[in-house]
Amino acid sequence: MKRYCQTLDLYNDPQLISAYVEEHKHVWSEIKDGIREVGITNMEIYIYDNRLFMIVETVDNFDWEKDFERLATLPRQAEWETYMSKYQVSQPGQASHEKWKLMDKIFGLND
Repeated sequence: MKRYCQTLDLYNDPQLISAYVEEHKHVWSEIKDGIREVGITNMEIYIYDNRLFMIVETVDNFDWEKDFERLATLPRQAEWETYMSKYQVSQPGQASHEKWKLMDKIFGLND
């Protein structure tokens, strides 16, 4: 298994942040299906103020760029990204893997 950690900021507007959280209680089934189809086995998003933190766990042969490019072509993925972009501090037209910034691991208790 591979694990990736990413961060992204939301616009600092309490109503937008609340709406973003609510949207993630009802993620479209095509989005979840596509995420699984490309080899992502688990995904969690955490929030603090307007800062998001995502943990992505994948199959061993997951290729970050190739598989996220493939994900972007699957049903409703582009629509979801466009829909979510109104909440996210990002550039117009950025794909998910371009908006979410990969983080570097600096400590592991069991390493």
